[in-house]
Amino acid sequence: MKTLFSDFKQRLTIDRKTIGSDFIAGLTLAIESIPDSMATALLAGISPLTGLYTMIIATPVGALFTGSVMMHVSTTSAIALAVGSSLIGIPAEQTLQAAILLAFMVGVIQIVLGVFKMGFLVRFVPFSVMTGFLNGVAVLIILGQFSDITGYDSEYSNKVLSALDTILHPSEIVLEILFIGLTTIGLILLFDRVKRLSKFSMVLAMVIASALASLPFFRDVPLVGDVTDVPNALPNFLVPNFSLFLTLLIPALSISIIGLVQGAGISQSMPNPDGNFPDPSKDFFGQGMANLTTSFFQGMPAGASLSGTSLVVSAGGKSRWANIFVGILIAIIVLLFAGLVELIAMPALAGLLIVVGFQTIKPVNIQTVWQTGQIPRAVMLITFVATLIMPLQYAVFMGVGLSILLFLGQQANRISLVELVPSPGGFPIEQPAPSQLPSRKITLLFTYGSLFYAAAKTLEEVLPAAEEAKQAVVIFILRGHEEFGSTLFGVLERYTRTIQNNQGLVMLTGVSETIVQQMERTGFLDLIGRENVFLAQAQWGASASQAYEAAEAWLDALDQPKTKE
Repeated sequence: MKTLFSDFKQRLTIDRKTIGSDFIAGLTLAIESIPDSMATALLAGISPLTGLYTMIIATPVGALFTGSVMMHVSTTSAIALAVGSSLIGIPAEQTLQAAILLAFMVGVIQIVLGVFKMGFLVRFVPFSVMTGFLNGVAVLIILGQFSDITGYDSEYSNKVLSALDTILHPSEIVLEILFIGLTTIGLILLFDRVKRLSKFSMVLAMVIASALASLPFFRDVPLVGDVTDVPNALPNFLVPNFSLFLTLLIPALSISIIGLVQGAGISQSMPNPDGNFPDPSKDFFGQGMANLTTSFFQGMPAGASLSGTSLVVSAGGKSRWANIFVGILIAIIVLLFAGLVELIAMPALAGLLIVVGFQTIKPVNIQTVWQTGQIPRAVMLITFVATLIMPLQYAVFMGVGLSILLFLGQQANRISLVELVPSPGGFPIEQPAPSQLPSRKITLLFTYGSLFYAAAKTLEEVLPAAEEAKQAVVIFILRGHEEFGSTLFGVLERYTRTIQNNQGLVMLTGVSETIVQQMERTGFLDLIGRENVFLAQAQWGASASQAYEAAEAWLDALDQPKTKE
């Protein structure tokens, strides 16, 4: 407990040399995050004010608890889409409470995973799955703005169908709304080209477009104030309503996965100021604390933002205080300028999100996966299509399930069986294992890859045929395998009996103590003979050499004439 307190105190220590840079970085990100967080909440189908509240609470709390010093925890488009998908079918008057409850549940799940050091789980999500998912999310972000940027309210809930429906009803498009949205997009692209203005391009474009919307000609353009009231106050403490707990359990799990994988991308690619890469499990815990805390202050689920983290660093952030300042400054802006926030044009937020959607598309990642091979290419496409047509929370689970099946399939087919031929005065020569086991000769076999489950069956298929081999000796080198599964024991037992029925011999070398104990319990040790099992030694090849010498002696004994008594 004392160590935890001292660590927490150290994280809050202010360095006079860097506090100025942290403040500037925090101000830069706070200004950029105001329209972005409001648009992201809108993407989830809830009040834009919820996005601001999330930034006020989740961002500084995440900064205090994550293992990554510069990780920016905030509203993200992928999580917002998953939240919006989870709210389909929930009565409109309960959607905000449902989003708050989701933040609570996601926080608890992430904290538990962090406490139990489950950061290794992100290794089981292939790059191809995440590429398909994140690019699918990017397309959904773009398509999901067709209603707000055109003024046409489609009857379809699926964003792809809704966008197609909008295109098929051009006469229903409100030109004033479309003009404000397209103007926002054009201004963002214009300001991005100006170096001094690029960091504030979204803010400037939103302000100018919203100012246009205040003119009499654009009186039909909806504003934030038409959707929700923005009070000059900070969010009140509110205990989540747990009545929808069971309904939201699966969505909470999927949103947790999205947030954790996004965070792992930062943990694995952006080292801390000391040069060390952070522990993903600590980042799990930090994101969980951010979500749990924000759920008591009317916030929505948040996650690690790679773009936000990059912006903090590029803007000069040096410590955790950069992200702490983000929350503080947004709180001040809400308190002092709530009336101005209500004047932001809704199609301006939609235009901003369309730009974010296009920025989220990663052609380089797509090209990398596409050129890797047919299996990664197929996995990426399947995940991409599933993201577009399925509820997002189920698309996430499908992607994870697909990745697990892919992993098991690769392990099952990654067996490579080779023969090692002794070379006088040097290392043995490796060559393909024979298809037919030779009689009265020693065959030394070594396997590459896993030997569990389906892989054991694959091994049985590539073993040299032994039915016609007479008095053959097979030596298996098993160094590096700490234990066997029951399937492998079945394979070895059948192969050993076949060879023994032909007066042959099977030896196992490089065997661990654990495997010997398994062999004793299963009775396999009695079948093969204890003298034919050689334990692994510190020197590579020592036990194999002993087995080879014993095998040569056994064959020599076969050639010796039997003496008459």
